[in-house]
Amino acid sequence: MSSVLNTVLSTRLSNVKSTNRVRTRPVLSTVSVSFSRRRLTVRAQEPNANEVKPQAPDKAPAASGSSFNQLLGIKGAAQETNKWKIRLQLTKPVTWPPLIWGIVCGAAASGNFHWNVEDVAKSIVCMIMSGPCLTGYTQTINDWYDREIDAINEPYRPIPSGAISENEVITQIWVLLLAGLGLAGLLDVWAGHDFPTIFWLAVGGSLLSYIYSAPPLKLKQNGWIGNFALGASYISLPWWAGQALFGTLTPDIIVLTLLYSIAGLGIAIVNDFKSVEGDRAMGLQSLPVAFGPETAKWICVGAIDITQISVAGYLLGAGKPYYALALLALIVPQIVFQFQYFLKDPIKYDVKYQASAQPFLILGLLVTALATSH
Repeated sequence: MSSVLNTVLSTRLSNVKSTNRVRTRPVLSTVSVSFSRRRLTVRAQEPNANEVKPQAPDKAPAASGSSFNQLLGIKGAAQETNKWKIRLQLTKPVTWPPLIWGIVCGAAASGNFHWNVEDVAKSIVCMIMSGPCLTGYTQTINDWYDREIDAINEPYRPIPSGAISENEVITQIWVLLLAGLGLAGLLDVWAGHDFPTIFWLAVGGSLLSYIYSAPPLKLKQNGWIGNFALGASYISLPWWAGQALFGTLTPDIIVLTLLYSIAGLGIAIVNDFKSVEGDRAMGLQSLPVAFGPETAKWICVGAIDITQISVAGYLLGAGKPYYALALLALIVPQIVFQFQYFLKDPIKYDVKYQASAQPFLILGLLVTALATSH
């Protein structure tokens, strides 16, 4: 053993002598060896600055990134330098359809929508208000206040990666908010409302979006309150806007849609699984963090399924058995996809599950809307 070490030491000394001049620095110390009566003491070498350490990627892999995903604002997006594409990515267009569908459901529930140019034009303006403007505002402000969490979970997203500046993000938030509120006021005038119902719904929804994301309240810190607020924003608010645009918003519809928002709570939980690491690091009590992924996934599917079954029971009790049966028929494939994808691995199959199951859920919303209109 001692002969081997002597050989190593002599080799290192010969290498030093072969160089003209070597400056030693105490930061990276070499392995030191000392002998004392056959006792060997070895001090561990400090880490090399060039040593590869595991860390989160600072950008999405260009080869595997998708330009289509980038435009939709979902994971797996390609890196982009075009500012308008980045701005669109921040608004997450993939989240607009539920809001647009909510407008359709509200219009159907009013019983006063007619397939003429004026009503179609009103619907389109209302959809632009709810989707690109106010949902875009919501997603942008959420990304802004989530920039520290995204730096852990998704560091390649536009804000944490520095692809868009702070001033540009703040400007986008204000432009989208004011555009949405302006369109809401226009719709109230167009509908001939004495009280600006749609405008105040837009104000309430925008305020809810702000306190959901921003301190000090930051509703998303609590998994129950935050996810219910998110569910109500995606189901109740657009339905109310569509129904108020073409008819009268009644208390029974408000209660029914708030009940349906519990299913929205379940849908919101699906998105929490991919952010467990960052949520835990930032002290956010999302349900997967608070209860663990195994329990949280059952809370998720329970909220979605039990809510819809309860609504089917309500329709049956209201004397609308065919609508109730239609809704139950739409719940069955959702349960199948839950077992096929989500319950197996909620992180790996989150996108596939939502793409497979959510069309049946939103069709159930339309069935319920048509049932309440008759």
